[in-house]
Amino acid sequence: MAHITVMETPIIFDRHAVRLHRDRACTTLGRIQPIVQAAADRLLDRLDDTTHRFSHALDIGGRGVTAPMLRARGLDVVATDLSPALCARETVPCVCMDEEWLPFGAATFDLVIANLSLHWVNDLPGTLVQIRNILRPDGLFLACVPILPTLAPLRQALAGAEHDLLGGASARVSPFPGLRDCAALLQRAGFALPVADSDVIPLAYRAPLALLQDLRDAGETNALDQRHRACPTAALFPAALARLPRDAQGNVAMPLHVAIMTGWATAATQPKPLKPGQFTTSLKDALDAGT
Repeated sequence: MAHITVMETPIIFDRHAVRLHRDRACTTLGRIQPIVQAAADRLLDRLDDTTHRFSHALDIGGRGVTAPMLRARGLDVVATDLSPALCARETVPCVCMDEEWLPFGAATFDLVIANLSLHWVNDLPGTLVQIRNILRPDGLFLACVPILPTLAPLRQALAGAEHDLLGGASARVSPFPGLRDCAALLQRAGFALPVADSDVIPLAYRAPLALLQDLRDAGETNALDQRHRACPTAALFPAALARLPRDAQGNVAMPLHVAIMTGWATAATQPKPLKPGQFTTSLKDALDAGT
């Protein structure tokens, strides 16, 4: 009898901690709303780049920012969040759910938007497959996802300070994918016309401690499953923040690097790449014509 190997999804993030952090951030999100707004603006700019008209949208984890922008465009919107507290703040119908288990039927929406909400998902490939499934044919998926080198200086500073103080280092900053990873994930999930572009939301802090406060206010503090659970030594964060590089104005630059992911649910009306032998002009002729 043949043996079937079942590949288990590695548990990188503590989803219970993610929910608690988002619950706690319910009362502080207003302080970081400009950051979420800047990311949402970049996503909705992509809607202006297409003549396609949408009617039913799903907002995954938009923190009360994305859904009103979609509704202002005349769309019927359903919002979702892992946090019950954040769901209660939404001004549109909202479903409290885990992004790893989408409770919607096939072909329910023609637009799905995830704004800075998928980077704490353990099975991101599986979530993307589910998103493609709930899209109608020729439906659009848009996502803004933090990518490398976001928070790289903070990661290095924390590791260096902890090594100097305690002789070792523990994981304290979430890992982020690269831009190529995001493009590959769209292809793997079966989206048509997949595109992942990079963008940067510039952020700088006069006081390094304000960076940690922003992360807490946004519900973005350490939720790694393998994080060190004990309270860190009081000297760790001051020592780490003192290591952060400053620019010519004395500020700590910490730009948010993001991937803007775009993918379409397959449809018979979409353009298809030509098969080998179907081209009417050879590459040689095209190159010769340009000389």
